[in-house]
Amino acid sequence: MSRAIKIGWCSLLVSVVVLGMKAGAYLLTGSVALYSDALETVINVVAAAGALTALWFSELPPDDNHPYGHHKAEYLSAVVEGALVLATSAAILHGAWDGWNHPHRPTAPFLGIGLNAAAGVINLLWALVLLRCGRRWKSPALTAGGKHLMTDVWTTGGVLMAFALVPLTGELRIDATVAALVALHILWVGYRMLRESVGGLMDEVQDPDSLNRLRRAISENADGAIEAHDLRSRTAGSVTFVEFHLVVPGQMTVEASHAICDRLEAALREEVGEAVISIHVEPEPKAKLVGVPVL
Repeated sequence: MSRAIKIGWCSLLVSVVVLGMKAGAYLLTGSVALYSDALETVINVVAAAGALTALWFSELPPDDNHPYGHHKAEYLSAVVEGALVLATSAAILHGAWDGWNHPHRPTAPFLGIGLNAAAGVINLLWALVLLRCGRRWKSPALTAGGKHLMTDVWTTGGVLMAFALVPLTGELRIDATVAALVALHILWVGYRMLRESVGGLMDEVQDPDSLNRLRRAISENADGAIEAHDLRSRTAGSVTFVEFHLVVPGQMTVEASHAICDRLEAALREEVGEAVISIHVEPEPKAKLVGVPVL
């Protein structure tokens, strides 16, 4: 079992435990804000199960139908999770509307606050773990899961604020107002998650800093070549795809040019980790003088 899948199983377990705590808090209080918090956690459980499935599928080796592997399964999971976040915000807004029209004072507030606060702390700690692992391992599924859990943390913060303000002000509609504000924040996060995930599915170009690191690695490790041009790169899950043309002197032997390519592939993998690299070797007349110069 890979480390990413182990993290996926832990995410599912954490989501189930937190759901139990938040559902208990809602049943004790009847709060609309706590209802919105518990509802989002139901989505967390579904999303964690989907992410776990995507992580398992993405690690399958290439086959005849998927010669480039199954890495994009993680983007599909992230898209589904972003859609679930949007659906959650709509459900919370609906609950907030009902709470605004039929306000009531929450019962057993202190016990509800305690359960909800403890669940929020668990979510915060696990969200930080997911975000760190997602960035380190270049896993869209884990990163999306971490961002989703952070929206849950915001929800919990809003709920606690509502519970503090209702007894201080005596205004019962604060409960529903806070739930609505939290839903709008979740809506924005869900949009960003969808935007990033769809970008990955569409092979969106890497950010300028990543491309500059690739250019530098090529320039510093292509001794014997003339230039590299038409550099293109994309990511699919944890794998980076890199391709470019390498111009070498016309009299250079195949063996010598192959040695340069081997050196470049090692340097690029050192830079980006797991990678699929395609280098098209060309003779000197193909030089464009606008590509990556060799130092």
